[in-house]
Amino acid sequence: QVQLVESGGGLVQPGGSLRLSCAASGSIDTMGWFRQAPGKQRELVAYITRGGGTNYADSVKGRFAISRDNAKNTVTLEMNSLKAEDTAVYYCYASDATLGYWGQGTQVTVSS
Repeated sequence: QVQLVESGGGLVQPGGSLRLSCAASGSIDTMGWFRQAPGKQRELVAYITRGGGTNYADSVKGRFAISRDNAKNTVTLEMNSLKAEDTAVYYCYASDATLGYWGQGTQVTVSS
């Protein structure tokens, strides 16, 4: 069983930046981030494969950047030009050949 530990998040003004990090306790194939705003469904933000392939939600393209360190089993989400609509609980997600795993979630609030 792989455990995911998230860090980062918090309160930031519109136009600001935040960094989210997630560390996995074991080797992982794909890592990524989802988010869930109040009253909305959980949605994909971005993911990155072990080989470095990435995919982003249209709403964050050009503003967010995902990266990973395979040796440390970590993934980082750099969030820039944040908007009020980015406010949500952000969840780290990781998958291996057979299972998917979720982090506990971290709150990101974009407000003046």
